[in-house]
Amino acid sequence: MVIVRTFELEIWVSFVLCLICFSFGFSPEDNYLIDCGSSTNTSVDNRVFVSDSSSSINLLTQENISAEISSNYSSLYHTARIFTGPSSYSFPIKQKGRLWIRLHFFPFVYEKYNMTLAKFSVSAQSFTLIKEYQSGNGSLVKEYSLNITSDKLVLTFTPLANSFAFLNAIEVFSLPPELIPEGATIIGSQTGNQNLQKQALETVARVNMGNETVTRQTDPLWRLWVADDLFLVHNGLAKFVSNVKAVNFTGEKTKEEIAPADVYGTATMLNSEPNPSTNANVTWIFDVDPGFEYLVRFHFCDISNTPQPILFNVYINSWYASHDFNLPKFTSKTIGAPYYMDSIIRVSDSRKLSVSVGPSAIQEGYPNAFLNGLEIMKVNNSRGSFDVLESNSNFSTDSKMKVGLIVGLAAGLFVVVVLVLVLFLLCRRRKKLAQIGHSKAEDKFGINGGGATAIFSSSKIGYRYPFVAIQEATNNFNESLVIGVGGFGKVYKGVLRDKTMVAVKRGGSQSHQGLAEFRTEIEMLSQFRHRHLVSLIGYCDEKDEMIIIYEYMENGTLKNHLYGSNFPSLSWRKRLEVCIGSARGLHYLHTGSTNTIIHRDVKSANILLDENFMAKVADFGLSKTGPNLDQTHVSTAVKGSFGYLDPEYLTRQQLTEKSDVYSFGVVMLEVLCGRPVIDPSLPREKMNLVEWAIKCQNRGHLEDIVDPKIMDQIKPESLKKFGEIVEKCLAESGLDRPSMGDVLWNLEYALQLQGNEEKSSPNGETSSQANLVNQSHSTISITDFSMGSVDDLAGVSMSKVFAQIVQEEARES
Repeated sequence: MVIVRTFELEIWVSFVLCLICFSFGFSPEDNYLIDCGSSTNTSVDNRVFVSDSSSSINLLTQENISAEISSNYSSLYHTARIFTGPSSYSFPIKQKGRLWIRLHFFPFVYEKYNMTLAKFSVSAQSFTLIKEYQSGNGSLVKEYSLNITSDKLVLTFTPLANSFAFLNAIEVFSLPPELIPEGATIIGSQTGNQNLQKQALETVARVNMGNETVTRQTDPLWRLWVADDLFLVHNGLAKFVSNVKAVNFTGEKTKEEIAPADVYGTATMLNSEPNPSTNANVTWIFDVDPGFEYLVRFHFCDISNTPQPILFNVYINSWYASHDFNLPKFTSKTIGAPYYMDSIIRVSDSRKLSVSVGPSAIQEGYPNAFLNGLEIMKVNNSRGSFDVLESNSNFSTDSKMKVGLIVGLAAGLFVVVVLVLVLFLLCRRRKKLAQIGHSKAEDKFGINGGGATAIFSSSKIGYRYPFVAIQEATNNFNESLVIGVGGFGKVYKGVLRDKTMVAVKRGGSQSHQGLAEFRTEIEMLSQFRHRHLVSLIGYCDEKDEMIIIYEYMENGTLKNHLYGSNFPSLSWRKRLEVCIGSARGLHYLHTGSTNTIIHRDVKSANILLDENFMAKVADFGLSKTGPNLDQTHVSTAVKGSFGYLDPEYLTRQQLTEKSDVYSFGVVMLEVLCGRPVIDPSLPREKMNLVEWAIKCQNRGHLEDIVDPKIMDQIKPESLKKFGEIVEKCLAESGLDRPSMGDVLWNLEYALQLQGNEEKSSPNGETSSQANLVNQSHSTISITDFSMGSVDDLAGVSMSKVFAQIVQEEARES
C-alpha cells in the first residue's frame, strides 16, 4: 500500500516565525524552517527550525518514521524523515512571488534504512527538482527559486520502486523582489532577452572571490559563498585582495540582500605586477549539465581605490558578457559602490562552463581585471525539469554482454557494407551534383574545387562552397553554435567572411535522409526565389560531406513561438500574418513554375521567421514534382511527418498538391491552439489535435480549443472564418479541399475581419492604426485579382479588396 503523507503548516506558525529578530533586518513574509524527523524544535544560525511532528502541523498519515543519531555535523542532520511512499509537504503562501527552497540531505544508516542507498524524485508544483536522485555519502543542500502564483506550495517526494526517500530539513521563505531578475540578456550563439518570470532556477555555484568563504551566519539570506580557489585555472595569474571597509551600499541598484559586504569586499584580480605586458585572463571553470540555460550573475566592486577606472572584458565560455566593462559608468562614479550584472547562456554539449575576466585593449597603464563574486543558476528545461535524462542501458550480466557482442559485430558488419555502398554511390553522384552552380562559381569567384582564396556571398546565388570556408564560418562546427537538429543532421549558425549570417545544415553520419534528399533540396531551391521561401546561399559536397547553406532566420521556427520553448508568444494578428506568408510560399510552389512542386513536409517546425517575423517555408528535402496536366496524382512512397500526413496519401500513396493543403490545415490548428499535433499527456479525446478540433468545430465550440494566450484577442467573425478554412483543408478527400490560392484568399479575409484598428509590430505586439476601409478610392472586384499571377501575389496586399467586401457585407446586414 502506498502511503501518502501531507504536512499542512498552519498560518499562525508562519506568523510566529516572522516575529524572530533577524540580525540583518530582512524578515520574509513567508518563512518556514522545518527540522524533519525531529520531535523538538532546533535552533541553528539564530533561526528556529520547527519539528515536522509539532502539534502545529496536521500529520495526515498512517505511519510516522523518524530517525535520530548522534553527529558532529549541524544539529539539523541528527534526524531525518523517511518516506516509504509518495509523500508531500504543503505550505500556505501569503506573499505570491519568488520563494527560496532549500532541501537538506545528510544520509546515514538507521536500523533497516541505509540512506546512502535511497533513490527518489522531488517535485514542486509543475517542476521536477530532482529526478531519480541517488544520495551517496556526505551532506548536500539543494537550493531552488520558484515563482509561486498560487496560495500553496506543495513539495512531493516520490521513492523509486523498492526504495525510499528521506529529508533532514527544509527551508522555504520569500525572497526580496529585486533578487531574481524578470529577465536577462542572452549571450552566445543566440542573442536577445530571456524572460525568467515563469522559470524555476537551481543554484549550481555561489562563489566568493578573494579565496575567502562567506558563511550562512554572515549573509542576510543565509547563503553560503564558497572560496574561489578550487575553481581557478591558473592560480599564478591571480592575486587575492580584501578591503571590506571600502564597500559602500549607497546606490539604488545593489542592496546587501543581493550580496553581503563580505562578498563585495574581497576580490580576485589579474596579477600583472611580474609582467606589466601580460595579456592573460583570469579563468574559473565549473561543472554543469549540458542541454540547459544558465543565469550567470557577476558581482563587482572596486575596492582598490585606484584613481583611474579599470577597463576589462568579461567572458562566459569565450563569449563576451561585457566588452570594455567600465564599472564607474554603472555606479555613477560612487567609490566602493557594488554592482551586479546578469547574463544567460545555453550550454549545449559540454559539462564545463568557464568564466573569465581579462584586460581591455584600450586600458592605459597596467593591464587589470577583477571579480568579487559569482553565482550560477540553472534554468529549468522545456519539461520543467532540472535533471538530464540518462539512459540505463548497460548490460549487467555475462549473458547480456555476449548477446551485445554478437549484435554489435553483426551491426558493425552491416554498417561497413552500407558505408561501402554509400561511398561508391556518393563518388559517382558527387560529380553530377557539383555541376549545380559550380561553373558559375568558378567564373565569378575563382573557386577551383579544392578551395578558394576569397568567399563572397553578396550575390546570394547558390554555389559550391569549399569545406574550409564552412569550417571557418562555423568555428569548426562548434557545438555552441547549434541552432537546430533534424532528421538530416544538425543546423549551425555561421558567419561568412563578409559578415553575412547564415544557417549551415550538415548531414550527420546517422542521418535518416541522405544523398537523394540532399540533391533534391539543392535542385529545388536553385529553381525559385520568393520572399516567403528560405533562400539557398550555397552547398558543399567535399570530403563526402552533405552541407547546405541558407539565409539565417533570426527568430527561429514557428513551432518554437507556439509551444515547447521559452520563445515569446505571438499575437493572434501576427499568427494570421505568419499563416498568410506561409500560404503565399506554398501557393508559389504549387503554381509558380512549369510543374507543380509539392513540399511534402509542411509543419510548424519547417516554417521559419526572419528578424521582422515574416514567415518563410523551409526544408525541401522531401519535395517532389507534381503531376503533369494529363495526370491526377503522383504515385510515390509515403514520406512526411507523423500527425501532418494527408490520410488519402497515407492510404493510397497518391500524392497531390492537396496533400500540402491538408498538412497546412494541421499547422493552422497548431497556430490556433498553441499545442503539439499529438500530446500523449492529455486525455484520450484531446490527444490528437485534428480529431479534437474537428469535434469542437462540428459542435460549434471552436473557442474551446483556442490558445488561452490569444483568446481575448480574437474577434468571433475572424475565428469563425479561420475555423471554416481549417475544416475545409482537413477534408478526408483531396477533391473537397481548397487550393492554396483559395486558402490564402480566405486567410486574408480572416485577417480583414479581425479589423484594422490594430497593426502588429515585429514581436507580435499591437499599436494603433488608421482605419483602412475609407482609404479605398477605387472599386476593386475579385475578378481583377489574378490568383495565377505569382509575382503579384508575392507582394500584393489585399487590404482594399477585403475592405470593400467587409463594407458591403456590413451594408447588407
